[in-house]
Amino acid sequence: MREIDRRSKYDRRVFLKGAAVTAPAVAIATSTGLGITDAWAEGATTLTPATMKTLLKMARDIYPHDFLGDSYYIAAVKPYDEKAAKDPAVKSLINDGVTRLDQAANDRHKMPYVQVAWENDRVALLQQIEQSAFFQKIRGDLIVSIYNNKEVWPRFGYEGSSAEHGGYIKRGFADIDWLPKV
Repeated sequence: MREIDRRSKYDRRVFLKGAAVTAPAVAIATSTGLGITDAWAEGATTLTPATMKTLLKMARDIYPHDFLGDSYYIAAVKPYDEKAAKDPAVKSLINDGVTRLDQAANDRHKMPYVQVAWENDRVALLQQIEQSAFFQKIRGDLIVSIYNNKEVWPRFGYEGSSAEHGGYIKRGFADIDWLPKV
């Protein structure tokens, strides 16, 4: 049975030191217009940064997990730039799909999809296009690229394959700590 140490690893002093260092950097980044989370999209060679940011927002809205950081979603979305470089059909599908999604957002909210503030409004826009080839491609690829990432598994409580450790009976079978003992 696994044990979880619920004690905080941080105290007030560590928090204040971190805040003192982080606050000026965030202030500089936001005042100059350099979004910390947007820097990754500038490295795209085939798709535009705006398209990459839209794909990231879509990934977060299709598979929403508040406890996962953007880095996991960025890792799932980045390969689209390479796929678009290799296959013009994929590039066209993504560009056309993002254009249609932004158009729907502009018609309904007078702003692009990425700027729509409320998640429920963005989900409603995604529901309008969920039968399209674009949405199905993104949804299908994301399910593999997000959930097949070994770095994400511990966040969901999945310990990985048990075959190397003697199978499920020897690893994981007795981990059920939420049932009453009889």
